[in-house]
Formats: sequence, structure tokens, C-alpha cells
Amino acid sequence: MAFENVFSPIKIRGMEMRNRVIFPAMGTKMVGEDRMVNDQLINYHVARAIGGNGLNFTEVCSVYDKAAPKTFLAISDDKFISGLKNLTDVIHKAGAMAGIQLWLGGSAVLFADPTAMVITPSDLKLQENYVIKAATKEVINECIKAFGEGARRSVEAGFDAIEFHAGHNYTPHSFLSKAFNKRTDEYGGSLENRARFLLECIREIRANIPEDMPLFMRIDAHDDYLEDGLSIEDIIQFCKWAKEAGVDVLDVSRGNFSSAAIKYEVPPVDLPRGFNVENAARIKKETGMLTVAVGRINDPEQADKIIRDGKADMVVIGRAQLADPEFCNKSMNGKVEDIIRCVGCNQGCYDGYVSPNVPFITCLRNPDLGREAEFTLEKTNNPKKVLVVGGGVAGLQAAIELKDRGHNPILCEASDSLGGQFVLAGAAPRKGEMKDAAVSMGEMAKRKGIDIRLSTPVTSEVIKAINPDEVIIAAGAEPMKLNVPGSNLPHVTNSHDILAGNSLASGEVVVIGGGLVGLEVAEYLSGNVNKITVVEMLNEVAKDLGQLRKICVMESLYHESIKTITEAKCIEIKEKSIIIDRNGTIEEVPCDSVVVAIGAKSRDFSNLTEYCKENNIQYHVIGDAVKARRALNCIEEAVKVAREI
Repeated sequence: MAFENVFSPIKIRGMEMRNRVIFPAMGTKMVGEDRMVNDQLINYHVARAIGGNGLNFTEVCSVYDKAAPKTFLAISDDKFISGLKNLTDVIHKAGAMAGIQLWLGGSAVLFADPTAMVITPSDLKLQENYVIKAATKEVINECIKAFGEGARRSVEAGFDAIEFHAGHNYTPHSFLSKAFNKRTDEYGGSLENRARFLLECIREIRANIPEDMPLFMRIDAHDDYLEDGLSIEDIIQFCKWAKEAGVDVLDVSRGNFSSAAIKYEVPPVDLPRGFNVENAARIKKETGMLTVAVGRINDPEQADKIIRDGKADMVVIGRAQLADPEFCNKSMNGKVEDIIRCVGCNQGCYDGYVSPNVPFITCLRNPDLGREAEFTLEKTNNPKKVLVVGGGVAGLQAAIELKDRGHNPILCEASDSLGGQFVLAGAAPRKGEMKDAAVSMGEMAKRKGIDIRLSTPVTSEVIKAINPDEVIIAAGAEPMKLNVPGSNLPHVTNSHDILAGNSLASGEVVVIGGGLVGLEVAEYLSGNVNKITVVEMLNEVAKDLGQLRKICVMESLYHESIKTITEAKCIEIKEKSIIIDRNGTIEEVPCDSVVVAIGAKSRDFSNLTEYCKENNIQYHVIGDAVKARRALNCIEEAVKVAREI
């Protein structure tokens, strides 16, 4: 077996896990307003358990009925036991252990359900005339008892382990951290007093579960971006007390939703892989407790080394198992090259979670996420020769899907390499994993025996020679041109050519366009030019970035001293400057080079559709060829079309 350290069994009290991989609690939006387990959630968990995972934790599960938001799991009443029992039964049948994360959400419930009660240690002022009052001692006692009752129900529901959530700014963490807890009674003041509520909850949980049932606790390694926040030394001391109270395992996370530290909760590609491992290692060493490492652990060798080096006893592999539910099986069987890699884009798992327009989380790399039952791959009974035009990620995904179903795809790419815009995106700072993913897709297509023809622009003659049954057009997009005087001057180039290494910029550089690509080009050039200014028409830059990636990119712009000018339109380019209209005021911005990054438009492929129409060949247009947009949408569309042929 490959990676024998991370895939070795571990016994904690009476629970024996087949390996040391944990699928963590992650919000899904798969739960209805009744707060009950449903088939969609069961199928989601079963796919990862069948895929070889060791221990599946539920997403946050409310223990206190008054503070239980709609569309979140709950265990605040006996009526929830049977549904949760259905979940544990199927996880066990698939060979994994089942854990439940007991949760009291604090001010986080406001975002999900304004009718839910907010349990906070101190008065919380949200608006001038809106203050949430601090929890009374009566409410505190009710919450402590609710954790105990939740634990009792968890045992009845067949869970093998419980996790007490004491991090991420939820109620327990808010009591522990001086940044939120301003109380003057026995629940506030010193660290010992601030820990009192949490330790009473832990003792109540422990009193309601069997001796051989392990108790995990999710903690933050320390507080980030918070004045008077917890230090790692505070956390270590608290964990020693928690150990005495009955906690067995520390799940070492990071982040809070009250500051930019939220980026650590669902860390985007901008953060280094394994960024929190050293914190877990120190906490393990100084507490002597079993410890779980968390934070962009998405490679089997990386996970194995963490265990091998003694930095943690287990690892959380979360989004990597969203991207590929077979991550563990493929790793164990030495098929690392077949793993569909998470790229830390956050487009489906976090941006989708916070978007009111997305029904449940999804994944750029795995459109089947949340649709595990209905999106099973079906072999075709009528194999067809399908011409795929374009070797970007949409075209590659379509070709792979077609091949897996038994069709005969022929992929033609105009350039001499595969991957398209995704490879270009991977040239930007901190995004090398995206380039690696695109390259990996191309290699996978080759291993599957797909007929790939590089340096082959598709014309009507090419279609005639191939004579396909159907055509999928994934021709992608090209940079939009800026139509102003001076746009053809020799010192003017575009974002694609800069990232591809086909053009250079020097001296003082102006980037026209402050969306994702414009900002990434600015970062890419930073350090190699004298000065960078980004000019954006809208009232802010980075409007097309998700929340967490935006935090990281904006921080980088600040550290790199990249200047941004908003609400400004470029109206002319000169040899040593550009002219902008800034809210009706004409200004001149000095520069030596200009990079245009105002977006992309679909390529013209009308000659191909006309030929298909004239010759009665059914065709489909997918990805950026429809319109330039997120890769998540393009890949989902590619899968849908390939499964309908």
C-alpha cells in the first residue's frame, strides 16, 4: 500500500479508524428547513466513505433548539435521532467511522436565520439601535445542558466520535477569546474564567457518552487579526485543561468570521499548502495530545509526511475529497496521477455556499458534487465519433467524459499545448496549482487514449476530413481590445501575452482593468518593474473575485505597493502616459508600458457552425465559446453536454 503512514489504522479509546484521514465538517446547503438529514446529504457522505476515507464528520449540528438556524443540521431534539442514525448506518456500511460536530453558532446564526437566538458572551452592537444582549447565566446553563443532551442523542444515533466546536468565532470560541468576551463575572476576565463555559460543556458531553467514545475538539491555533485575541500559548494552556475535562483529540484549525482571518477557514490557493501544520505540531508537542493537522492538505505525499514526521496523528483532507471522492483509494493504490486535484479556487465550495443563487455547494473539478446519486456515469449503447474543438479545460473535460462513456472523441487544439486559459491563470502568483491541474487533465486525456491533435486549427476542411457524428465547440475566448486612440502603440500589450511570456513590460506600468486578470497581471509584474498602477472603471477593483481570494489579493496589492485608481476610464494612450476620465475630470497617468486587461470575448467560430448546419451535423457550444466566465461553469457545462450525447 502506498503512503503507509497516513493510511495506517489508529485507535482512539474504543474507536479504530482504518486510516488517519478525516473528512471534516463543511457547510453544504444540502439540509432543508426541517434541519433533518436527507438523501442528498447521505449520498454525499457515502461517496467519500466508499472512496476510502477514515472518519466522516457531519457539518455543524446545532445542540440548542432556540439557537438552531434553519437549513443547518440539528440534534437539539430526539426527533433528529432517526435521520442521523440513517447517516451513520450508511457510513459504517461503506467502511468508515462516523463523527458528529456539536455546534453552538453564536452570531454566525444571524447570516443563516435571523429568527435564531444569538448566544454571545458580551453585548454585541450590530447597528446603532440594535444590540444583542450578552447571554444570561440561565441561558449559559441551558446551553451546557444542551451539549450534554446532544451528546446523548449522538450515542443513540450510532456515532463513533463527537467533536466539540470551540473555534471559528462560534459561541465557545467567543467565550474563550478576550477579543469578544468582556464579561466581569466568573465567565469573563482571566483565561481560566473565560475557559469555564467551554470546560463545563466538555464535562457535560463526557458525562453523557460511553467511556470508550472519543471526544474531539476543534480549536483555533491562535486568533488572527483580532485585538486582544488568543495566543498559541493561551490555546495550549486551555487544551491542557480540556484534556483533564475529557477531550482526547485536538483538531487544530484557524480563522474567525469577524475579520480577514476568515480566509483561514476555507483557505484559497493564495495560502501555502499546509500553512497551519507547524501550529498543530507545536500544540501536539506541548499538550501531549493526539492532534489533527488542517489547512490545504491536498496531496497524499504531503499528508503522509506530516504523519511520518510526527507533526500530527491525523490529517483533515476536505476539499481535496470534494474534488475527488476517490482521493483515498487512488492514493492507497498508487494511482496518484489519476487524482482530480483541488486547486483552491473556492468557486464552488465557498463562493457557492455564500451565494443565494447557488442551491448547494459544488466544485470546479467535480460537477457531480451534491448530485452523487443522479450523476452516475452511464456507458453509451451508441458509440459516436465526436469532434471536440479546443483543448482548454472545457474541451478536455468533455473529451474525457465522452471517452469514459464509450464514445470516440477526437480533440483538436489550435496551439501546440493543452490547458488553455487555465494554464495562463497558473502563471499568476500563487496559482501554480491551477496550471498543474490543467497539465494533469491533458496527461489524463492522453492516458485514456483520446485522439489529440495539437497545432490543428479546425476549419470546414478539417471537419470534412474527420467526418464526425457530432461536434462540441469549446474554442474559448480571446482578450478584448481597447478601442481608444493609441491602443496600437508598440508599448501596449494585453494580459494574456504578458502571462504567456510573449510580451514584456518595463519601467512604470499601467494596467487597464482591475478585475481578477488585471490584478493578477499587476502582481505578476511586481518586483520586475519600477511602479504599477491599475486603472478600473468600476467603483472598486476585484469585483469579480470571491470573498476569500479577494482578501488575499488585496493584501498582496497593499504589500507590493500597487496603486489602484477606480471610477476611471482610459480615453487615450500616449507614448509616455495614458489619459483617463475620472468622474468627469481629465487626468494624465505617466507610464512606460500599458497592459490591457479589460476582459475576454468568445472567439468567432461561425464558419464551423455554418458548416455543421449545411451538413446536418449536430453541434454543441460550451465554455468560454458561449461567453467568457468562470471555469466552474464551463466544466459543469462540458460534463452536461458530454453526458447527453
